[in-house]
Amino acid sequence: MNDFAHMSLEELIREGGYDCECGRRHATGLKYVKICRDAVSFLPEAMAKIGVKKPFIACDRNTKAAAWAKVEKVLTEAGIPYQLFCFDQPHVDPDEQAVGALCMAIDPSCDCVLAVGSGVINDCCKVLSHAIGCPQMVVGTAPSMDGYASNSSSMIQNRVKVTLYNACPDVILADTEIMKDAPERMLWAGLGDMLAKYIALCEWRISHLVTGEYYCEAVAALMRSSLRKIVSAAPRLMERDPEVIGAVAEGLILSGMAMAFAQVSRPASGLEHYFSHLWEMFALDRGLPLELHGIQVGVGTYLTLRIYDRLRKITPSREQAEAAMRAFDPAAWEQNVRRVFGKAAQTLIDSENHLWHKNDPAAHQQRLDVILAHWDDILRIIDEELPETDSIIALMEKVGMPVHPAEIDESEQDTYDAFLASRDIRDKYLTSSLLWDLGLLDGFPLDL
Repeated sequence: MNDFAHMSLEELIREGGYDCECGRRHATGLKYVKICRDAVSFLPEAMAKIGVKKPFIACDRNTKAAAWAKVEKVLTEAGIPYQLFCFDQPHVDPDEQAVGALCMAIDPSCDCVLAVGSGVINDCCKVLSHAIGCPQMVVGTAPSMDGYASNSSSMIQNRVKVTLYNACPDVILADTEIMKDAPERMLWAGLGDMLAKYIALCEWRISHLVTGEYYCEAVAALMRSSLRKIVSAAPRLMERDPEVIGAVAEGLILSGMAMAFAQVSRPASGLEHYFSHLWEMFALDRGLPLELHGIQVGVGTYLTLRIYDRLRKITPSREQAEAAMRAFDPAAWEQNVRRVFGKAAQTLIDSENHLWHKNDPAAHQQRLDVILAHWDDILRIIDEELPETDSIIALMEKVGMPVHPAEIDESEQDTYDAFLASRDIRDKYLTSSLLWDLGLLDGFPLDL
């Protein structure tokens, strides 16, 4: 088996990738990466490596203030022409409007896209570069998320939070002198996004067992390795030491590469992300400001670990599960989806009825049979993948980040709605899906 967990970044990004025992070839489109002080100074070398000469540069007000002076100096001294576009609004949503603004602004003479920023800017630039068929580079401004090296973008499409699979950047420059000065909440967000990986790996293995979903142990091992890097550095995160920030940035980039290797986001996100997705959709529907995704994910990780603390003590009952399935009312389910999702509901209802069929009794029976036959294996996976909940709470509290939904102004109603509706937003087997199959989802207690 490929030992990705012990490979260097240079080995992981080798051209052509690696054939794997899982039956797939694991590769990344990433061709050049630097994580160090003054990494921006390598921009001309990186451009030469991928054969581009004139970047279209996208940023927002905050990321321009954080990094543009340094990027501009390097480009000017190297005599590299460019076009700069800065989103003028104070907050940018990763949606059709943002990508449309980029499309309308880009000069056709530009031969690459350079994102100067973090999550939203990076994701929008991935969509743009994929659409116009040109390379993308990114100068990271904060160790706030793990999507830098992934082959996907977390976007809002038709008012629904979706993952679009496009391509990872060709170049990543993580300048630790820039990243160390990121706002406190962005440092929290990066840690929250990584703590989610405990849940993600656990759910990925359970889904592989219950539904037969694709799983690769070599990719999972790479994700565990990146998680260890982050958690070991996390207690010193708020010291803003460039070496610590570099270790965190490397862990985040390795996490994104694991997603690119798997070609899906499964190694990196589970139920904890769906709390965040639903909270974001609720806020957008109400015209309210959004909390940082990674901070929400950190709170979602706490909630999901508490759910597993209860799940470990459960003895599954076929009678209870089958009775819940017989009592399932499609009309009542649809009514609740409309209540929770509002204008986005019809898209999800149509997807369930015509594509997913998660609520189909025959499919439920098949999953239930596997769950009951392999309950001991499910408990073993939980024990192998998940840390002690109290240790994660202690780490989050040590760096000062929010732990409970109320600390990020999420109500009990919205939190419970997000929990119940998490299985309705995509065709992905989550902890909430497992509880639904067991007839336990409705009324399952959350530690709020």
